[in-house]
Amino acid sequence: MDIGQIAALIAAIVFAILAGCMIYPLIRLGKLFDQIAQTVRDTGEHALPALDEGVTTVQKVNRSLDDVNAISDAAQRSATNIGALTDLYGSFLGKPLIAVASSVWAVKATVQDFLQAQTARSRSGEQDTHTSSSNTGK
Repeated sequence: MDIGQIAALIAAIVFAILAGCMIYPLIRLGKLFDQIAQTVRDTGEHALPALDEGVTTVQKVNRSLDDVNAISDAAQRSATNIGALTDLYGSFLGKPLIAVASSVWAVKATVQDFLQAQTARSRSGEQDTHTSSSNTGK
């Protein structure tokens, strides 16, 4: 055995020792990859039902929003109809009612003026009677 063969034998032994030392970290790394794969698999199994529940929830919310939209549309139509009824009342009943009210007020004011004038005349007649009777008594 010459020096080259001894050097090759030593290199082979060192390589075997290094390979032996690298086996443990490689086995650990393989287990780590297995755990990562299992975690990804479990996450996928749990994520799909969660996504399905999310889709179901969004669909229910959309149905509820459709109901809310229908209610708000009905409220808007009701407000429009109330506005139209108010305009109808104003045009058909409001103007004649204002005319009747102003006529009643004018008649009332005329009657009050007439009664006040009658009261003033009767008082002036009483004062004339009182002053003439007081003048005759002297």
